[in-house]
Amino acid sequence: MRVGVPREVRSHERRVALVPEVAAAIVAAGHEVLVESGAGHSAHHADAEYQEAGAEVVADAAAVYAGAECIAKVLAPDADERGRLRAGQVVIAFLNPLGDVAGMEALAATGASALAVELVPRITRAQSMDALSSQATAAGYRAVLYAASTLPRFFPLLMTAAGTVKPARVLVLGAGVAGLQAIATARRLGAVVTGFDVRPAVKEQVESLGARFLELDLGAHDTETAGGYAKELDEDTHRREQELVANAVADSDVVITTALIPGRAAPELITGDAVAAMRPGSVIVDLAAEAGGNCTLTEPGHIVERHGVTIVGTLNLPGTMAQHASQLYAKNVQALIVLLAPEGALVLDMDDEIVRDALVTHDGLVVNARVAALAGERRA
Repeated sequence: MRVGVPREVRSHERRVALVPEVAAAIVAAGHEVLVESGAGHSAHHADAEYQEAGAEVVADAAAVYAGAECIAKVLAPDADERGRLRAGQVVIAFLNPLGDVAGMEALAATGASALAVELVPRITRAQSMDALSSQATAAGYRAVLYAASTLPRFFPLLMTAAGTVKPARVLVLGAGVAGLQAIATARRLGAVVTGFDVRPAVKEQVESLGARFLELDLGAHDTETAGGYAKELDEDTHRREQELVANAVADSDVVITTALIPGRAAPELITGDAVAAMRPGSVIVDLAAEAGGNCTLTEPGHIVERHGVTIVGTLNLPGTMAQHASQLYAKNVQALIVLLAPEGALVLDMDDEIVRDALVTHDGLVVNARVAALAGERRA
């Protein structure tokens, strides 16, 4: 199989779908790899590294799309890139299928078979393909560094000749992969950390990292989906959550929010009044900014100050640490390629749970049930 890696075209994206180390492993497995010249530059990988890994570096994207059976990308193809796709090709990328239904219909029209890495099921066999988790790890880590560099205070406890400096108090809302990584990073920097999640089952994970688990009586019991994600709360429970979280927010120097609902706007956890109650100089880093934000005052793509509080709505935090984020993502892509071509030839096994769940378009149709339902609602 020939795997193609084009340069990412969106200006804010610095990651690359395959790094030289992983390209070498794919070549060693009997495949060919085509890489557009410059595809890895933003992630600090030169063309020469890919050539040394056994990949063929080609002049432009047109050569990649024309020569490859499988296109590996970070972000979904845009309109120009879709124009290069052909029937029978396979695309692997973050497609945002539940948030960009029109884009999925346009992708289906190309005849390509597109797999959304964010739809890979949370099962043991698919752990090595879990790109959501690998990139959330990068985002959680980076969020704490943003906060630490912005906060006008120290993170750790300091005992100096000039007196004792108290440690920063950090609140992490959401204890998924990004939240747990944020907790671990803030603890390593010496902060006093509290973690909150509507799923009581994650309490042990939060406490194992040296943080306190914020237990709030929301009056809800069934708060976790079969896939392990937090469920969306009903209106009354959500309002109670906001009220109880506000007290913890007011007592924090840094708040990092990570709550997302696939295909929906991010739930509002921090109101404007809650921000106003924080101490001047405090920082909120909103990892849900791309979905509108967990804070009502977040401005996606911008860093703003409201009521003396800095609110970081920077998008694509994994892309700001492109080298390691690319390394992790490339391993996820490699695992998917092994699944799709176990004996060298590309085979879409529709009986395989991973393929079935991740496949969004095939043979000119939107085949994912959830995306197809949204497409039907959109046309109605």
